[in-house]
Amino acid sequence: MIKQLFPEKITNQYEGFLIAKWFFFILTITTLGRSLAHLFLPDGGAQSIATIPLDMFSPSAEKVIVGMFAQWGLTQLMMGILYVIVIWCYQSLIPLMWFFLLFEYLGRLLLGAYKPFETSGTAPGSIGNLIIPVLSLIMLVFSLLKPKELSKPN
Repeated sequence: MIKQLFPEKITNQYEGFLIAKWFFFILTITTLGRSLAHLFLPDGGAQSIATIPLDMFSPSAEKVIVGMFAQWGLTQLMMGILYVIVIWCYQSLIPLMWFFLLFEYLGRLLLGAYKPFETSGTAPGSIGNLIIPVLSLIMLVFSLLKPKELSKPN
């Protein structure tokens, strides 16, 4: 399994279960969409999506928050482009990408518990922050297993 996670040769051959590849494709599109929202919405999605009450902050603090959301959007765009490159040219890295997604979303959960911030509602992404770590772990396992190996008799 370590060889599937860190392949010696990076190729466009994916050997895991197709469900992990298709879910990775869906998560890639989601990541790109979220990045564009953070980059191009006037509030970066801080209030309109994440329900952060920007009107409770000073104008300069509001600008900082909106700027941070835009920078987060740029990071998400870069990751989304990397995911597209993996799907297009380097599918042997899909297990590694699932590992990174697991790491990212577990990190979000831990940071959210350690450093929570005030919101006026429940952001739609907060549900994803609970679901995606579990999904990422399952898809990581599916991406590491080879369907052919499971059908071999013992």
